[in-house]
Amino acid sequence: MRRMIPSLQSLMCFESAAKHRSYTYAAQELNITQSAVSRQIHQLEEFLGLNLFNRTRHGVELTYAGEQYFKSIKSHLLSIEQSTLDLMSHKGLGGTLKLGVVPTFATRWLLPRLYKFNEIYPEITIHLETSTKPFLFSDHIFDAAIYAGTNAQIENWPGTKIHYLMHEDVVPVCSPELIYKHFPELQANIGCFIGDLTAGQIASLPLLQQTTRPYIWKEWFEVAGLDHPYAMDGQRHELFSMLAVAATHHMGVALIPQMLLEKELSSGDLVIASNIKLKGSRSYYFVYSEQQQNAPLLTKFVEWLEREARLTQQHLLPNPP
Repeated sequence: MRRMIPSLQSLMCFESAAKHRSYTYAAQELNITQSAVSRQIHQLEEFLGLNLFNRTRHGVELTYAGEQYFKSIKSHLLSIEQSTLDLMSHKGLGGTLKLGVVPTFATRWLLPRLYKFNEIYPEITIHLETSTKPFLFSDHIFDAAIYAGTNAQIENWPGTKIHYLMHEDVVPVCSPELIYKHFPELQANIGCFIGDLTAGQIASLPLLQQTTRPYIWKEWFEVAGLDHPYAMDGQRHELFSMLAVAATHHMGVALIPQMLLEKELSSGDLVIASNIKLKGSRSYYFVYSEQQQNAPLLTKFVEWLEREARLTQQHLLPNPP
């Protein structure tokens, strides 16, 4: 039975012409003649039984059908190209994992450790793309995802296998300079400073808020036993990484997971202002489809990932007595 799949050459010509809105530029990109591009697209239109382009005095424009088809096939052509390059680079050994990862976790926790995985499994290549929300694996080209969310969100992710990695407890952090400014009497002890500010002292500092978690400081002060009437005031930023940069530049105190601040805490650019943690409802999970075909590669990666997560949890600030 014949598959309803056009020739790859015609799809490549269409994708290039649709991208550039020009047969001429498509011919230059593909290193063929303009007439060859036109012929391939005409064959594709005959195969589909509809027009993909409207010819105008100034060139070509996509029809509605052409626009929809272009959006649908371009990711698949890119996936074919990536799979081909991966196969060539591995000489048929190992393989590739495409992961969707929450942005700050990717840049601040995963990437600084990924070289360890590469040393153990040089035959496996990891591709990372940021993704902040759950999705259907059938609609994406990801093999797996590292996602930060609640138990309820994870349980409602259909058709998936889930591995718990670590919880996301947050601690208040700020720059030493901010403490110097507001509490000059502490300057002599700043070299060994960790968690010495009271909730009342922190309440007197400018608070940095996270856009997606507007009640985070209110929740922290409730845990600390202080009713702070202005706990929701202060400038807002969307990502933990943005809060970290703002805190490093002495703009206020922020609530951020300690595991995402290894560089700033080790360098002294930031200090933990209080030992009181806010135990968040969110955790980090490794998620992949039940139908995943890359199971051996995923098993190796998730085992390594779980080991790194356990090491991280062991080195985090202990709970106060």
